[in-house]
Amino acid sequence: MTDTDRSVDGESTAPADSGGPADDAVPEDVPDFGDLSILQRGFVAAAQNPSRGLLVVGLFAFAIAFYAAFWLSFPRAAGLLSAVALVVVAVAAVVYWLLDRLSR
Repeated sequence: MTDTDRSVDGESTAPADSGGPADDAVPEDVPDFGDLSILQRGFVAAAQNPSRGLLVVGLFAFAIAFYAAFWLSFPRAAGLLSAVALVVVAVAAVVYWLLDRLSR
């Protein structure tokens, strides 16, 4: 061991060899994040941070309950807003599809 590998108190500061694979080694069959679908991206995000995934599921359950209560209280307004939401989702889906086709 050289003098540069020792600290002041005599302990070694040289990096220890863990014997495992390198941290930056990526298997060849792993797809890029951009190649995943929206559902797969959500699963990856929930797997990386389970507490955030549970929070999103809880918020989604609250939104569904709020939507049901909205339908029970104001059916005409809920029907109108649901129709508007369907039109917005359809337009977004068409734009997403067109952009996907143009990027190929």
